[in-house]
Amino acid sequence: MRDYLLTLCVTAAVTYLLTGPVRKFAIATGAMPEIRARDVHREPTPRLGGIAMFFGLCAGLLVAAHLQNLGSVFELSNEPRALLSGAALIWLIGVLDDKFELDALIKLGAQMISAGVMVAQGLTILWLPIPGVGVVSLTPGQGTLLTVALVVLTINAVNFVDGLDGLAAGMVCIAATAFFLYAYRLWYGYTIEAAAPATLFTAILMGMCLGFLPHNMHPARIFMGDSGSMLIGLILAASAISITGQVDPDVLKLFEGSTREATHAALPVFIPLVLPLTIIAIPMADLVLAIVRRTWKGQSPFAADRGHLHHRLLEIGHSHSRAVLIMYFWSALIAFGTLAYSVHSTSMWIVLGVVALSAIGLVLLLMPRFTPRAPRWAESVVPPRYRRRGPAPAAEADAEPFPEPVTDEDERVPVPAGINGATAIGNRARFTDRRKAGTPG
Repeated sequence: MRDYLLTLCVTAAVTYLLTGPVRKFAIATGAMPEIRARDVHREPTPRLGGIAMFFGLCAGLLVAAHLQNLGSVFELSNEPRALLSGAALIWLIGVLDDKFELDALIKLGAQMISAGVMVAQGLTILWLPIPGVGVVSLTPGQGTLLTVALVVLTINAVNFVDGLDGLAAGMVCIAATAFFLYAYRLWYGYTIEAAAPATLFTAILMGMCLGFLPHNMHPARIFMGDSGSMLIGLILAASAISITGQVDPDVLKLFEGSTREATHAALPVFIPLVLPLTIIAIPMADLVLAIVRRTWKGQSPFAADRGHLHHRLLEIGHSHSRAVLIMYFWSALIAFGTLAYSVHSTSMWIVLGVVALSAIGLVLLLMPRFTPRAPRWAESVVPPRYRRRGPAPAAEADAEPFPEPVTDEDERVPVPAGINGATAIGNRARFTDRRKAGTPG
Protein backbone atom coordinates (compact mmCIF):
# COMPACT_ATOMS: atom_id res chain seq x y z
CA MET A 1 0.00 0.00 0.00
CA ARG A 2 2.88 2.39 0.71
CA ASP A 3 4.14 2.09 -2.85
CA TYR A 4 0.71 2.91 -4.21
CA LEU A 5 0.40 5.90 -1.89
CA LEU A 6 3.83 7.13 -2.97
CA THR A 7 2.87 6.80 -6.62
CA LEU A 8 -0.40 8.61 -5.97
CA CYS A 9 1.32 11.47 -4.14
CA VAL A 10 4.00 11.93 -6.83
CA THR A 11 1.34 11.97 -9.54
CA ALA A 12 -0.76 14.50 -7.63
CA ALA A 13 2.25 16.73 -6.88
CA VAL A 14 3.46 16.80 -10.49
CA THR A 15 -0.04 17.51 -11.78
CA TYR A 16 -0.61 20.27 -9.22
CA LEU A 17 2.73 21.99 -9.80
CA LEU A 18 2.48 21.89 -13.58
CA THR A 19 -1.09 23.18 -13.79
CA GLY A 20 -0.03 26.77 -13.01
CA PRO A 21 2.55 27.00 -15.83
CA VAL A 22 0.16 25.20 -18.17
CA ARG A 23 -2.47 27.85 -17.42
CA LYS A 24 -0.04 30.60 -18.45
CA PHE A 25 0.86 28.65 -21.57
CA ALA A 26 -2.83 28.27 -22.48
CA ILE A 27 -3.39 32.00 -22.09
CA ALA A 28 -0.30 32.82 -24.18
CA THR A 29 -1.36 30.47 -26.98
CA GLY A 30 -4.95 31.69 -27.02
CA ALA A 31 -6.51 28.43 -25.82
CA MET A 32 -9.35 30.42 -24.24
CA PRO A 33 -12.46 29.96 -26.40
CA GLU A 34 -15.31 32.41 -26.26
CA ILE A 35 -18.20 31.66 -23.93
CA ARG A 36 -20.79 29.48 -25.65
CA ALA A 37 -24.54 29.32 -25.07
CA ARG A 38 -24.29 26.08 -23.07
CA ASP A 39 -21.44 27.28 -20.81
CA VAL A 40 -22.13 28.27 -17.22
CA HIS A 41 -18.97 30.29 -16.56
CA ARG A 42 -19.11 34.04 -17.14
CA GLU A 43 -15.68 34.83 -18.52
CA PRO A 44 -13.24 33.06 -20.85
CA THR A 45 -11.18 30.46 -18.99
CA PRO A 46 -8.03 28.76 -20.33
CA ARG A 47 -8.14 25.09 -21.20
CA LEU A 48 -5.32 22.57 -21.81
CA GLY A 49 -5.33 21.37 -18.20
CA GLY A 50 -4.92 17.89 -19.65
CA ILE A 51 -1.27 18.71 -20.37
CA ALA A 52 -0.47 18.77 -16.66
CA MET A 53 -2.53 15.64 -16.10
CA PHE A 54 -0.69 13.73 -18.83
CA PHE A 55 2.71 14.59 -17.38
CA GLY A 56 1.38 13.53 -13.99
CA LEU A 57 0.52 10.17 -15.58
CA CYS A 58 4.03 9.87 -16.99
CA ALA A 59 5.57 10.75 -13.61
CA GLY A 60 3.42 8.17 -11.82
CA LEU A 61 4.34 5.40 -14.24
CA LEU A 62 8.03 6.36 -14.06
CA VAL A 63 8.08 6.26 -10.26
CA ALA A 64 6.15 2.98 -10.13
CA ALA A 65 8.60 1.36 -12.57
CA HIS A 66 11.46 2.01 -10.11
CA LEU A 67 9.69 0.75 -6.99
CA GLN A 68 10.50 -2.76 -5.86
CA ASN A 69 6.94 -3.97 -5.31
CA LEU A 70 5.47 -2.32 -8.42
CA GLY A 71 8.34 -2.86 -10.83
CA SER A 72 7.15 -6.41 -11.49
CA VAL A 73 4.00 -5.00 -13.09
CA PHE A 74 6.13 -3.63 -15.93
CA GLU A 75 8.15 -6.83 -16.22
CA LEU A 76 5.28 -9.33 -16.24
CA SER A 77 2.72 -7.31 -18.16
CA ASN A 78 2.67 -5.10 -21.24
CA GLU A 79 -0.43 -3.26 -20.07
CA PRO A 80 1.35 -0.16 -18.68
CA ARG A 81 2.99 0.43 -22.07
CA ALA A 82 -0.32 -0.20 -23.82
CA LEU A 83 -2.01 2.34 -21.56
CA LEU A 84 0.69 4.94 -22.14
CA SER A 85 0.49 4.49 -25.92
CA GLY A 86 -3.28 4.90 -26.04
CA ALA A 87 -3.19 7.78 -23.55
CA ALA A 88 -0.55 9.66 -25.55
CA LEU A 89 -2.61 9.43 -28.73
CA ILE A 90 -5.91 10.49 -27.18
CA TRP A 91 -4.15 13.27 -25.25
CA LEU A 92 -2.60 14.67 -28.42
CA ILE A 93 -5.97 14.75 -30.17
CA GLY A 94 -7.46 16.45 -27.10
CA VAL A 95 -4.79 19.15 -27.11
CA LEU A 96 -5.49 19.88 -30.77
CA ASP A 97 -9.20 20.01 -30.06
CA ASP A 98 -8.75 22.42 -27.15
CA LYS A 99 -6.88 24.76 -29.46
CA PHE A 100 -8.55 24.32 -32.87
CA GLU A 101 -12.00 22.78 -32.08
CA LEU A 102 -11.80 19.54 -34.09
CA ASP A 103 -14.86 17.92 -35.62
CA ALA A 104 -16.71 15.42 -33.41
CA LEU A 105 -16.26 12.60 -35.92
CA ILE A 106 -12.49 13.15 -35.94
CA LYS A 107 -12.42 12.81 -32.17
CA LEU A 108 -14.57 9.70 -32.32
CA GLY A 109 -12.17 8.15 -34.82
CA ALA A 110 -9.21 9.04 -32.61
CA GLN A 111 -10.91 7.38 -29.63
CA MET A 112 -11.41 4.17 -31.60
CA ILE A 113 -7.81 4.21 -32.82
CA SER A 114 -6.53 4.74 -29.27
CA ALA A 115 -8.56 1.76 -28.10
CA GLY A 116 -7.22 -0.28 -31.03
CA VAL A 117 -3.64 0.61 -30.07
CA MET A 118 -4.22 -0.74 -26.57
CA VAL A 119 -5.87 -3.89 -27.92
CA ALA A 120 -2.93 -4.50 -30.25
CA GLN A 121 -0.61 -4.49 -27.22
CA GLY A 122 -2.65 -6.94 -25.18
CA LEU A 123 -5.00 -4.72 -23.18
CA THR A 124 -8.27 -6.36 -24.18
CA ILE A 125 -11.22 -8.32 -22.81
CA LEU A 126 -10.68 -12.07 -23.07
CA TRP A 127 -13.67 -13.51 -21.20
CA LEU A 128 -16.80 -12.57 -19.30
CA PRO A 129 -18.56 -14.35 -16.40
CA ILE A 130 -22.26 -14.55 -17.29
CA PRO A 131 -24.83 -15.67 -14.69
CA GLY A 132 -26.45 -18.98 -15.51
CA VAL A 133 -23.98 -19.68 -18.30
CA GLY A 134 -20.52 -19.56 -16.79
CA VAL A 135 -17.28 -18.05 -17.99
CA VAL A 136 -17.58 -17.26 -21.69
CA SER A 137 -14.37 -16.94 -23.69
CA LEU A 138 -14.45 -14.27 -26.38
CA THR A 139 -12.95 -14.55 -29.82
CA PRO A 140 -10.32 -11.95 -30.77
CA GLY A 141 -12.89 -10.10 -32.86
CA GLN A 142 -15.48 -10.07 -30.11
CA GLY A 143 -12.94 -8.98 -27.52
CA THR A 144 -11.72 -6.15 -29.76
CA LEU A 145 -15.22 -4.85 -30.47
CA LEU A 146 -16.22 -5.00 -26.82
CA THR A 147 -13.00 -3.29 -25.72
CA VAL A 148 -13.32 -0.48 -28.26
CA ALA A 149 -16.98 0.04 -27.36
CA LEU A 150 -16.18 0.24 -23.63
CA VAL A 151 -13.36 2.73 -24.20
CA VAL A 152 -15.45 4.98 -26.46
CA LEU A 153 -18.45 4.92 -24.13
CA THR A 154 -16.39 5.72 -21.04
CA ILE A 155 -14.45 8.53 -22.73
CA ASN A 156 -17.61 10.22 -23.97
CA ALA A 157 -19.43 9.72 -20.67
CA VAL A 158 -16.67 11.56 -18.83
CA ASN A 159 -16.51 14.19 -21.56
CA PHE A 160 -20.25 14.82 -21.40
CA VAL A 161 -20.25 15.30 -17.64
CA ASP A 162 -17.39 17.82 -17.79
CA GLY A 163 -19.69 20.85 -17.62
CA LEU A 164 -19.19 22.34 -14.16
CA ASP A 165 -16.07 23.36 -12.28
CA GLY A 166 -14.51 20.31 -10.63
CA LEU A 167 -17.32 17.96 -11.66
CA ALA A 168 -15.56 15.54 -14.02
CA ALA A 169 -12.32 15.35 -12.01
CA GLY A 170 -14.19 14.75 -8.77
CA MET A 171 -16.55 12.10 -10.14
CA VAL A 172 -13.72 10.21 -11.85
CA CYS A 173 -11.68 10.39 -8.64
CA ILE A 174 -14.59 8.84 -6.73
CA ALA A 175 -14.96 6.08 -9.32
CA ALA A 176 -11.20 5.46 -9.35
CA THR A 177 -11.14 5.18 -5.56
CA ALA A 178 -13.88 2.52 -5.58
CA PHE A 179 -12.14 0.65 -8.38
CA PHE A 180 -8.79 0.87 -6.58
CA LEU A 181 -10.24 -0.73 -3.46
CA TYR A 182 -11.76 -3.55 -5.48
CA ALA A 183 -8.60 -4.20 -7.52
CA TYR A 184 -6.42 -4.01 -4.39
CA ARG A 185 -8.66 -6.60 -2.73
CA LEU A 186 -8.19 -8.97 -5.65
CA TRP A 187 -4.44 -8.32 -5.78
CA TYR A 188 -3.62 -8.74 -2.09
CA GLY A 189 -6.73 -10.46 -0.78
CA TYR A 190 -6.75 -13.24 -3.36
CA THR A 191 -3.09 -12.92 -4.49
CA ILE A 192 -4.17 -12.47 -8.11
CA GLU A 193 -1.21 -10.83 -9.83
CA ALA A 194 -3.28 -10.05 -12.93
CA ALA A 195 -5.12 -7.38 -10.90
CA ALA A 196 -1.89 -5.46 -10.19
CA PRO A 197 -1.98 -3.29 -13.37
CA ALA A 198 -5.53 -2.10 -12.70
CA THR A 199 -4.59 -1.28 -9.10
CA LEU A 200 -1.68 0.82 -10.36
CA PHE A 201 -3.77 2.56 -13.03
CA THR A 202 -6.47 3.61 -10.58
CA ALA A 203 -3.93 4.88 -8.04
CA ILE A 204 -2.35 7.08 -10.72
CA LEU A 205 -5.77 8.24 -11.89
CA MET A 206 -6.65 9.33 -8.36
CA GLY A 207 -3.42 11.31 -8.18
CA MET A 208 -4.12 13.04 -11.50
CA CYS A 209 -7.59 14.13 -10.38
CA LEU A 210 -6.55 15.18 -6.88
CA GLY A 211 -3.66 17.24 -8.24
CA PHE A 212 -5.87 19.06 -10.73
CA LEU A 213 -8.92 19.67 -8.52
CA PRO A 214 -7.47 22.59 -6.48
CA HIS A 215 -7.13 24.57 -9.72
CA ASN A 216 -10.49 23.45 -11.10
CA MET A 217 -12.86 23.93 -8.17
CA HIS A 218 -15.39 26.73 -8.45
CA PRO A 219 -14.47 29.34 -9.54
CA ALA A 220 -12.14 27.42 -11.85
CA ARG A 221 -8.88 29.03 -12.93
CA ILE A 222 -8.35 26.47 -15.69
CA PHE A 223 -10.36 23.74 -17.41
CA MET A 224 -9.03 20.28 -18.22
CA GLY A 225 -10.55 20.48 -21.70
CA ASP A 226 -10.91 17.47 -23.95
CA SER A 227 -7.21 16.78 -23.48
CA GLY A 228 -7.97 16.00 -19.85
CA SER A 229 -11.49 14.57 -19.95
CA MET A 230 -10.74 12.08 -22.72
CA LEU A 231 -7.47 11.13 -21.00
CA ILE A 232 -8.98 10.28 -17.62
CA GLY A 233 -11.90 8.54 -19.34
CA LEU A 234 -9.48 6.30 -21.24
CA ILE A 235 -7.52 5.44 -18.08
CA LEU A 236 -10.72 4.57 -16.22
CA ALA A 237 -11.82 2.32 -19.09
CA ALA A 238 -8.37 0.71 -19.26
CA SER A 239 -8.60 -0.17 -15.57
CA ALA A 240 -11.94 -1.91 -16.05
CA ILE A 241 -10.69 -3.73 -19.15
CA SER A 242 -7.55 -4.86 -17.36
CA ILE A 243 -9.53 -6.56 -14.59
CA THR A 244 -12.23 -7.97 -16.85
CA GLY A 245 -9.85 -9.17 -19.50
CA GLN A 246 -6.95 -10.53 -17.50
CA VAL A 247 -8.41 -11.86 -14.22
CA ASP A 248 -9.76 -15.37 -14.75
CA PRO A 249 -12.82 -15.81 -12.46
CA ASP A 250 -11.96 -19.50 -11.99
CA VAL A 251 -8.84 -18.61 -9.99
CA LEU A 252 -10.99 -17.16 -7.22
CA LYS A 253 -12.35 -20.66 -6.40
CA LEU A 254 -14.89 -19.26 -4.00
CA PHE A 255 -17.46 -21.98 -4.54
CA GLU A 256 -17.48 -25.65 -5.27
CA GLY A 257 -19.55 -27.27 -8.00
CA SER A 258 -19.96 -26.72 -11.70
CA THR A 259 -18.78 -23.61 -13.48
CA ARG A 260 -22.34 -22.47 -14.05
CA GLU A 261 -23.27 -22.80 -10.37
CA ALA A 262 -20.05 -21.14 -9.22
CA THR A 263 -20.49 -18.17 -11.52
CA HIS A 264 -24.11 -17.70 -10.56
CA ALA A 265 -23.35 -17.97 -6.83
CA ALA A 266 -20.38 -15.61 -7.09
CA LEU A 267 -22.28 -12.96 -9.07
CA PRO A 268 -21.92 -10.25 -6.35
CA VAL A 269 -18.16 -10.72 -6.49
CA PHE A 270 -18.20 -10.39 -10.27
CA ILE A 271 -20.39 -7.29 -10.38
CA PRO A 272 -17.48 -4.87 -10.96
CA LEU A 273 -16.12 -7.30 -13.57
CA VAL A 274 -19.35 -7.87 -15.50
CA LEU A 275 -20.66 -4.34 -15.11
CA PRO A 276 -17.65 -2.03 -14.78
CA LEU A 277 -19.77 0.86 -15.99
CA THR A 278 -21.67 0.90 -12.68
CA ILE A 279 -18.90 3.01 -11.16
CA ILE A 280 -19.61 5.71 -13.73
CA ALA A 281 -23.37 5.18 -13.82
CA ILE A 282 -24.14 8.89 -13.50
CA PRO A 283 -21.97 10.00 -16.47
CA MET A 284 -23.20 7.04 -18.51
CA ALA A 285 -26.83 7.91 -17.76
CA ASP A 286 -26.13 11.49 -18.82
CA LEU A 287 -24.60 10.20 -22.06
CA VAL A 288 -27.59 7.98 -22.89
CA LEU A 289 -30.12 10.70 -22.06
CA ALA A 290 -28.22 13.22 -24.19
CA ILE A 291 -28.19 10.90 -27.20
CA VAL A 292 -31.92 10.12 -26.86
CA ARG A 293 -32.81 13.78 -26.32
CA ARG A 294 -30.86 15.06 -29.32
CA THR A 295 -32.00 12.27 -31.61
CA TRP A 296 -35.63 12.85 -30.61
CA LYS A 297 -35.27 16.51 -31.59
CA GLY A 298 -33.75 15.57 -34.94
CA GLN A 299 -30.30 16.83 -33.96
CA SER A 300 -26.92 15.17 -34.18
CA PRO A 301 -25.97 13.11 -31.10
CA PHE A 302 -22.80 15.23 -30.96
CA ALA A 303 -24.67 18.56 -30.95
CA ALA A 304 -24.05 20.46 -27.73
CA ASP A 305 -26.94 21.66 -25.57
CA ARG A 306 -27.87 22.64 -22.02
CA GLY A 307 -29.85 19.51 -21.17
CA HIS A 308 -27.23 17.62 -19.17
CA LEU A 309 -27.92 16.54 -15.61
CA HIS A 310 -25.76 19.28 -14.11
CA HIS A 311 -27.56 21.92 -16.21
CA ARG A 312 -30.90 20.66 -14.90
CA LEU A 313 -29.67 20.94 -11.31
CA LEU A 314 -28.83 24.58 -11.95
CA GLU A 315 -32.20 25.22 -13.57
CA ILE A 316 -34.20 23.95 -10.60
CA GLY A 317 -32.38 26.33 -8.28
CA HIS A 318 -29.21 24.66 -7.02
CA SER A 319 -26.07 26.72 -6.77
CA HIS A 320 -22.97 25.77 -8.72
CA SER A 321 -21.19 24.26 -5.73
CA ARG A 322 -24.27 22.43 -4.47
CA ALA A 323 -24.94 20.91 -7.90
CA VAL A 324 -21.38 19.55 -7.99
CA LEU A 325 -21.66 18.13 -4.47
CA ILE A 326 -24.96 16.43 -5.32
CA MET A 327 -23.37 14.76 -8.34
CA TYR A 328 -20.47 13.68 -6.10
CA PHE A 329 -22.92 12.21 -3.61
CA TRP A 330 -24.78 10.07 -6.15
CA SER A 331 -21.57 8.91 -7.81
CA ALA A 332 -20.12 7.84 -4.45
CA LEU A 333 -23.36 6.13 -3.44
CA ILE A 334 -23.51 4.01 -6.60
CA ALA A 335 -19.78 3.25 -6.76
CA PHE A 336 -19.23 2.35 -3.12
CA GLY A 337 -22.65 0.72 -2.80
CA THR A 338 -21.72 -1.65 -5.62
CA LEU A 339 -18.34 -2.25 -4.03
CA ALA A 340 -19.85 -3.03 -0.63
CA TYR A 341 -22.42 -5.38 -2.16
CA SER A 342 -19.70 -7.25 -4.03
CA VAL A 343 -17.89 -7.88 -0.73
CA HIS A 344 -20.87 -8.72 1.52
CA SER A 345 -23.81 -9.60 -0.69
CA THR A 346 -25.68 -11.37 2.14
CA SER A 347 -25.71 -8.35 4.46
CA MET A 348 -29.11 -6.66 4.60
CA TRP A 349 -27.53 -3.64 6.29
CA ILE A 350 -25.81 -2.69 3.04
CA VAL A 351 -29.11 -2.64 1.16
CA LEU A 352 -30.80 -0.67 3.94
CA GLY A 353 -27.91 1.78 4.04
CA VAL A 354 -28.08 2.37 0.28
CA VAL A 355 -31.85 2.92 0.51
CA ALA A 356 -31.45 5.39 3.39
CA LEU A 357 -28.73 7.32 1.59
CA SER A 358 -30.83 7.36 -1.57
CA ALA A 359 -33.64 8.98 0.42
CA ILE A 360 -31.19 11.60 1.67
CA GLY A 361 -30.08 12.19 -1.90
CA LEU A 362 -33.68 12.76 -3.01
CA VAL A 363 -34.13 15.33 -0.23
CA LEU A 364 -31.00 17.13 -1.41
CA LEU A 365 -32.33 17.17 -4.96
CA LEU A 366 -35.61 18.75 -3.82
CA MET A 367 -34.05 21.40 -1.58
CA PRO A 368 -34.73 24.30 -4.00
CA ARG A 369 -38.44 23.39 -3.92
CA PHE A 370 -38.67 24.50 -0.31
CA THR A 371 -36.67 26.81 1.90
CA PRO A 372 -35.72 25.09 5.15
CA ARG A 373 -35.16 27.35 8.13
CA ALA A 374 -32.71 26.56 10.88
CA PRO A 375 -33.76 26.97 14.52
CA ARG A 376 -32.88 30.29 16.08
CA TRP A 377 -30.11 28.80 18.23
CA ALA A 378 -28.29 27.66 15.07
CA GLU A 379 -28.70 30.82 12.99
CA SER A 380 -25.20 32.01 13.77
CA VAL A 381 -23.59 28.98 12.12
CA VAL A 382 -25.74 28.52 8.99
CA PRO A 383 -25.77 30.53 5.74
CA PRO A 384 -28.09 33.58 5.71
CA ARG A 385 -30.59 31.94 3.34
CA TYR A 386 -31.46 29.37 6.03
CA ARG A 387 -32.06 31.91 8.80
CA ARG A 388 -35.55 32.90 9.92
CA ARG A 389 -36.63 36.36 8.89
CA GLY A 390 -37.85 37.99 12.11
CA PRO A 391 -39.95 41.17 12.33
CA ALA A 392 -38.15 44.30 11.23
CA PRO A 393 -37.14 46.87 13.91
CA ALA A 394 -39.56 49.75 14.46
CA ALA A 395 -37.17 52.35 13.04
CA GLU A 396 -36.78 50.36 9.86
CA ALA A 397 -40.51 49.52 9.63
CA ASP A 398 -41.54 53.22 9.77
CA ALA A 399 -38.88 54.34 7.33
CA GLU A 400 -39.80 54.62 3.69
CA PRO A 401 -38.17 51.82 1.72
CA PHE A 402 -35.58 52.63 -0.88
CA PRO A 403 -36.82 52.83 -4.46
CA GLU A 404 -36.24 49.74 -6.56
CA PRO A 405 -33.01 49.96 -8.54
CA VAL A 406 -33.33 50.63 -12.23
CA THR A 407 -32.64 47.55 -14.29
CA ASP A 408 -32.82 48.83 -17.87
CA GLU A 409 -29.40 48.98 -19.44
CA ASP A 410 -29.84 52.53 -20.83
CA GLU A 411 -30.97 53.89 -17.47
CA ARG A 412 -27.99 52.73 -15.44
CA VAL A 413 -25.52 55.30 -14.16
CA PRO A 414 -22.03 54.62 -12.91
CA VAL A 415 -21.52 54.59 -9.17
CA PRO A 416 -18.48 56.70 -8.17
CA ALA A 417 -16.12 55.34 -5.59
CA GLY A 418 -16.98 56.29 -2.04
CA ILE A 419 -20.76 56.45 -2.54
CA ASN A 420 -22.75 53.95 -0.53
CA GLY A 421 -25.59 51.82 -1.88
CA ALA A 422 -28.43 54.02 -0.58
CA THR A 423 -26.96 57.17 -2.13
CA ALA A 424 -26.40 55.39 -5.43
CA ILE A 425 -30.01 54.17 -5.53
CA GLY A 426 -31.28 57.66 -4.75
CA ASN A 427 -29.13 59.18 -7.49
CA ARG A 428 -30.43 56.61 -9.96
CA ALA A 429 -34.04 57.36 -9.03
CA ARG A 430 -33.58 61.14 -9.39
CA PHE A 431 -31.73 60.64 -12.69
CA THR A 432 -34.59 58.50 -14.02
CA ASP A 433 -37.21 61.08 -12.98
CA ARG A 434 -35.30 63.85 -14.76
CA ARG A 435 -35.04 61.77 -17.93
CA LYS A 436 -38.76 61.04 -17.95
CA ALA A 437 -39.52 64.73 -17.43
CA GLY A 438 -37.20 65.79 -20.23
CA THR A 439 -34.83 67.64 -17.92
CA PRO A 440 -31.12 67.19 -18.70
CA GLY A 441 -29.09 65.52 -16.01
